[in-house]
Amino acid sequence: MVDSGAARTPSVTKAVVPAAGLGTRFLPATKATPKEMLPVVDKPAIQYVVEEAVKAGLSDMLLVTGRSKRSIEDHFDRAYELEEALTAKEDWDKLGLVRESSELASVHYVRQGDPKGLGHAVLCAAQHVGDEPFAVLLGDDLIHPDESLLTKMIEVRERHGGSVLALMELDPEEVSLYGCAAIAPTAEDGVVMVTDLVEKPVPGQAPSRWILIGRYVCDPEVFDVLRRTQPGRGGEIQLTDALKILARRGDVRGVLFHGRRYDTGNKLDYLRTMVQFACDRPDLASEFVPWLRKYLESVEQ
Repeated sequence: MVDSGAARTPSVTKAVVPAAGLGTRFLPATKATPKEMLPVVDKPAIQYVVEEAVKAGLSDMLLVTGRSKRSIEDHFDRAYELEEALTAKEDWDKLGLVRESSELASVHYVRQGDPKGLGHAVLCAAQHVGDEPFAVLLGDDLIHPDESLLTKMIEVRERHGGSVLALMELDPEEVSLYGCAAIAPTAEDGVVMVTDLVEKPVPGQAPSRWILIGRYVCDPEVFDVLRRTQPGRGGEIQLTDALKILARRGDVRGVLFHGRRYDTGNKLDYLRTMVQFACDRPDLASEFVPWLRKYLESVEQ
C-alpha cells in the first residue's frame, strides 16, 4: 500500500559521494593517490560508484573531496590532449573509454576542509542538495553492477518518504565492526522498519545481525539533525547518530540486501574484489581463470 501523500514525495535525482578520507590503510599507495582512485582491474573504484548512481537514475553527482584529491576531478573531466592523441591513432576503443567517465553525469565538487567524519561530509552537501532527498554512496562498498539495490531503495523512499538504509546480514562475530540496526518487520517483502542504530556495538550486544552498508537514501531532514549532532565515536560527527534520531521517530526503513557487495576498505577484501571482478570479465577470464587455478594448485602443493 502506498502511503498517503506519497504522490507529493519528490523524486531522488542527486547523489553525494564522500571522497575526502586519507586512505591510511593503503599507505604507501595512497600517499599521493586518493584511495578512491585505486583501480579495480582497470577502472578506479569511484567510477563504479558513480556508474551505479547513474544506473539508478541519478544524474546530479556531488563528490565531497579534500586535499590531494585533484586526480578525482581530473578523472571525471575531459582529457583533451589524450583524446587528440588517441584520435590521431584512430584508437576508437580507448577513446571511448577515456570519454566515458567525463560523460557519465553532471559532476560537482565541494571540499570538506576538516576530516570530521561521515556525518560532517554529508553536511557539506547541504547547500548543493537543498530541500531534496538524496542518495549517499560510500566508495569503500562496491555493489556488483548487476544488482539493483539503489534502485529499490529509491523506490521505497518514493513510496513511503523518510530515509532508507541498505542492510546486510553478517555472522555475529563480524557485526561489531560496523553500524548495526535494530529492525522490525513490515508487510513489504525485503523492507523493514529501522527502530534504532548502534555504531560498532560491543561484541555480543548487537541488536541484530543486520549491518549498515554504504548506501543511504536520505530525507533532507537529516541536515537539520546533523547540525545538532555532537561528535561521537572517534571524535567525529557520525551519520549513524543522526539517522538514529530519525529512526526513533519512525522515519527510517531498511532494504535487506542479499546480493554481491565488496568491502574494499581493507587490503584483503580489496584483493578479493580484484580477483572476482577479473574473473567476471569476458575479455580476461579465459586466460586469467586457468592461470589462477594453476597458481593455486602450485601454492597448495
